[in-house]
Amino acid sequence: MNESIFDLTGQVAIVTGTSRGLGQYFARALAKAGADLVLTSRKRETLAPFEAEMKALGRRTLTLELDVRNHESIQKMAADAVAAFGQIHILVNNAGCNIRKPALDVTWDDWNTILDTNLRGSFFVAQAVARGMIEKGYGRIINIGSVTSVAGYAGLAPYGASRGGIRQLTMSLADDWGKFGVTVNCLAPGWFRTEQNKVLYENKEWLDYLVDRIPVKRPGQPHDLDGAVVFLASEASRYVTGQTLLVDGGISTGATRATVPAKSA
Repeated sequence: MNESIFDLTGQVAIVTGTSRGLGQYFARALAKAGADLVLTSRKRETLAPFEAEMKALGRRTLTLELDVRNHESIQKMAADAVAAFGQIHILVNNAGCNIRKPALDVTWDDWNTILDTNLRGSFFVAQAVARGMIEKGYGRIINIGSVTSVAGYAGLAPYGASRGGIRQLTMSLADDWGKFGVTVNCLAPGWFRTEQNKVLYENKEWLDYLVDRIPVKRPGQPHDLDGAVVFLASEASRYVTGQTLLVDGGISTGATRATVPAKSA
């Protein structure tokens, strides 16, 4: 296979939510494939160390403030990115949040915070960036979902609803914008340690239970996502749209690790 179909040299990628966590890994993978970057966070100053790292790779890098719960902030970010680079080729819709609670304890405000950030925010960021992509006749939009896009977990009702919504949103936008040369896909990580869930990984009993349910027998490592995000951002995926790509070690198969009794003689 010609490796040039994975080459992102000369392309510009917006990656939202890059002050920490998986957003930085997505941005780093795209940068190593050749893309220049627009990095966003609610507090622009938090991006300074990562901005320096990306510039050290030789990539043009712009940092912008973005609050995905604020429509004016979204519009300004998209306009500033286009003003700086002329064209945006790739969007990784990564900014998100979670509040882990039993369903009976979820408040009205909890629900609104999660859905407004993860689902409404993703839609309006995609909408704002897609306008320019449609004008140019080219774009790659990657919405970040989760294994909770396809499976339910206790304590994650609003989060799962938002990520399930991302999967449905991806399909709708793919149908809307495919004729304009814009593909829209969902990258859905499984269980990866992040700032949001690190307390779980400190519980050995829980971690052993998790690993037992993952067919490849380990949680995800951030570099496990590199190939998937570059694939979806590149010409390699030109005929792929509306899809949810699970990178989860197989946990979404629903397999359990029950011991099978030996057959009697």
